[in-house]
Amino acid sequence: MPYNPNIHNRRSIRLKGYDYSQAGLYFITICVQNRKCLFGNVIAGKMILNDAGRMIENWYFESENKYPDKKCREMIIMPNHFHCIVENIPISGGNTKPGDHTESPPQWPPPQTEYGANNKKYNATIGDATGWFKTMTTNEYIRGVKKYNWERFNKKLWQRNYWEHIIRNEAEYNRIADYIIDNPKNWDDDKLNPK
Repeated sequence: MPYNPNIHNRRSIRLKGYDYSQAGLYFITICVQNRKCLFGNVIAGKMILNDAGRMIENWYFESENKYPDKKCREMIIMPNHFHCIVENIPISGGNTKPGDHTESPPQWPPPQTEYGANNKKYNATIGDATGWFKTMTTNEYIRGVKKYNWERFNKKLWQRNYWEHIIRNEAEYNRIADYIIDNPKNWDDDKLNPK
């Protein structure tokens, strides 16, 4: 079917005019295409990762090497989705307090449009980092299908977009962190559980 702007027009779910590269904390959810359970199982309220789930975990923490001004906070890999909190750290260092994302980070090192030494990138947006994570995990999953007979997926590993929320204060951060940690205990009632 050719492109038709009347039916193929996708509305952005991002906050218009917001700089997603600035310092702050962001709650991100990424779902597997068609909510297919590929990363393990929840047993007795605990998430048991399979090899694919452990691969997802490895790439999440590897993102700190790719993006040195990002810090991986709480995360959970569920059978068919992934929740995490990512912190954009001011380039000068230190941790961001929840709600401290109204100013842009200092510009040292200077903003990069291309990857720098050792393939690192500074001042990337949350969308750039999430896109990189989805690409790397998809490529690795394809290798797992070919080499280790991991379950196949249909065309895409991840859904086209992702959900994000700007964390605005410490109470909100604590509530979301608890939600992430408790996600396996609440799997039976989770709206993403295909049951």
